[in-house]
Amino acid sequence: MTDSELMAVAIAQARKSLSEGGIPIGSALARDGNLIASGHNKRVQESDPVTHAEIDCLRRAGRIGSFRDTVLYSTLAPCYLCSGAVVQFGIRRVIVGESRTFPGAPDFLREHGVEVVDLDLPDCVEMMTKFIAENPQLWNEDIGR
Repeated sequence: MTDSELMAVAIAQARKSLSEGGIPIGSALARDGNLIASGHNKRVQESDPVTHAEIDCLRRAGRIGSFRDTVLYSTLAPCYLCSGAVVQFGIRRVIVGESRTFPGAPDFLREHGVEVVDLDLPDCVEMMTKFIAENPQLWNEDIGR
């Protein structure tokens, strides 16, 4: 699969979360272009403050040995929680759908040797912009404000 196809998996996961009444953020994990796992934000659905999309994706990946040769795709720039997991597991590349609506922690990732590629995809920006406008209280809860 290409980066575009793998990001499409993450976007589909974000839409799934939205359809479940959750926050529209999705993630996918791949090795050599092969999808290992995908996940989405489930904070609302599971009433769990740490089930962000990237965490859900990593949980679904399970024990795969080393994560060092994997790439993590996320529709939104990873927060410090998720960036910490990326660094902890040695993931070296993160592809981001957008960081306009939330900047995430790209400097933290880069300081730890992670390549961050921000695609600035209009679909991702539009999905988050609309969600934030319609659900400001839920969004602020998600990002800890």
